[in-house]
Amino acid sequence: MALHLGRTGAGPWWRAARGGCGRLRAGSPRGAAGPVCRAPGTHGAGQSRGLGHGPTARRGPWLGTGLAAALGGVAGLAAAAFGHVQRAEMVPKSSGARSSSSLEKPEEDELARRCRGFMAAPVTDPRELRRRPGDMKTKMELLILETQAQVCQALAQVDGVASFSVDRWERKEGGGGISCMLQDGNVFEKAGVSISVIHGSLSEEAAKQMRNRGRVMKSNDGKLPFTAMGVSSVIHPKNPHAPSFHFNYRYFEVEEADGNKYWWFGGGCDLTPTYLNQEDAVHFHRTIKEACDQHGPDLYPKFKKWCDDYFLIAHRGERRGIGGIFFDDLDSPSKEEVFRFVQSCAQAVVPSYIPLVKKHCDDSFTPQEKQWQQLRRGRYVEFNLVYDRGTKFGLFTPGSRIESILMSLPLTARWEYMHSPSENSKEAEILEVLRHPRDWVH
Repeated sequence: MALHLGRTGAGPWWRAARGGCGRLRAGSPRGAAGPVCRAPGTHGAGQSRGLGHGPTARRGPWLGTGLAAALGGVAGLAAAAFGHVQRAEMVPKSSGARSSSSLEKPEEDELARRCRGFMAAPVTDPRELRRRPGDMKTKMELLILETQAQVCQALAQVDGVASFSVDRWERKEGGGGISCMLQDGNVFEKAGVSISVIHGSLSEEAAKQMRNRGRVMKSNDGKLPFTAMGVSSVIHPKNPHAPSFHFNYRYFEVEEADGNKYWWFGGGCDLTPTYLNQEDAVHFHRTIKEACDQHGPDLYPKFKKWCDDYFLIAHRGERRGIGGIFFDDLDSPSKEEVFRFVQSCAQAVVPSYIPLVKKHCDDSFTPQEKQWQQLRRGRYVEFNLVYDRGTKFGLFTPGSRIESILMSLPLTARWEYMHSPSENSKEAEILEVLRHPRDWVH
């Protein structure tokens, strides 16, 4: 399967409706397809081998799954916890930056062209992006911006009447983000796609937790400069036969006092159906596996198990969903090879999930099935608030932006005392899978 990162066009795909924060409405029918675009400095996802995550002695796993999760935009969208909301604007076709003679260069024209397809202007000043086109921070920021636009476009096309609000927020310590939110659409009850690009110094508490996990970083007067960026999304359809979905991909870089830099990538995706559909589960896992297999046959099984272990609601003895992949601290064999792997995973988001929503968004359902969906949504809330390390980090950070942290939660949920499904029912079937994860591709 050829997986390419679709580019959101600036023409007929969107029309802007001003008011409140920025708002984008879908202007295309369901199922329309967009042209293809690749991230800068790449030529597709070539073969590579030996992707791995750094040992605890180098960097404790807390940094990836806790701090990087919170700052890089993982579930809970805690990276947005530090910001001030501004009205978002689409980059106009004729950018004001064109007064600069440097825009006459082809590579700068290409950047301006790509920016027109984003949900909002890049967080980093385009002049800075042009100064470092080959730097990983530039490449990753453009990848997450394109992923955000691609996913929002696909969701709007499926929904038909979807309206995305676009909040652009700033972090006074450095950087900011763009949060796109849809509520009460035709198909989607709630869907959020957020990016963050932030930088600054690690707090004393963060440094302390790093030391507690075995990694002592050489700070300068107690400060450790860092950069974190990522894209994160949680999607909750209205129909109980259409599954919920989550993904996030992030990059983290920290510099010690002696100038040494440490970097790593993290992320993953997972599917949360209300009812089990074998065909859907196979399609989702097979698509993700194909993306992983481009970079090594051992990646999917390793990251699939990691996902099953991470998204465990321990007090219920069940997983949040039917899994996917999850990884953190990926820092070998090279920065470029790991980036290409993350790029392949990001490109697999739409083909792995959107066909499932299209397939089920018009299915008929009973009140009892809707009630079961609400109960499963309650489990989703329990995991995010009790176990997800990114969400907890954001909630306990002073001055955090709570609205963005909790953007991952469903619009509605339900809890019933001592609820238990009937034996051999469809509800009992999904519970069996959540308690005992399956291999879906063999």
